[in-house]
Amino acid sequence: MNALEAVKVGAREVEPNHRLGGSIRMLLSPGTARTTAGLMALLELQPGERVSEHYHPYTDEHVYVSDGRLVLAVNGVEQVVDAREAVLIRRGARHGYENRSDRPATAVLFLGPLAPSPDMGHVETAEPAGDGPPPAVDTPPSAAAGAREPA
Repeated sequence: MNALEAVKVGAREVEPNHRLGGSIRMLLSPGTARTTAGLMALLELQPGERVSEHYHPYTDEHVYVSDGRLVLAVNGVEQVVDAREAVLIRRGARHGYENRSDRPATAVLFLGPLAPSPDMGHVETAEPAGDGPPPAVDTPPSAAAGAREPA
């Protein structure tokens, strides 16, 4: 097996982004793994943290909560998503997440297909919860963290 057949990216190799709220790490993306089908991200929310409302015009978002509990709001309707549950958010649906529990929550996000360009993939509909630029899908993992460039 070579790097074109499998690309491994560790969460510690990817800088977290805090603009939308919590911590979002682009694990498998065009920048980290040269994927063209979609991207996978890790979302971590501490108690009381939220991800501000946004939508993806070209992309469905698959959400798997691996630990904790999230309150997901889709087009203004809230639902609780517990650990070991998954939900699909259709493209164009406005959505955000909140951790209203007393312990951290972790979710794996898969978004696909990709938008025609990174700047067309994400639309904020509320004031971002944090500072800085939006999460980048075309940035390679940090070389300082020991990540290797796919061959």
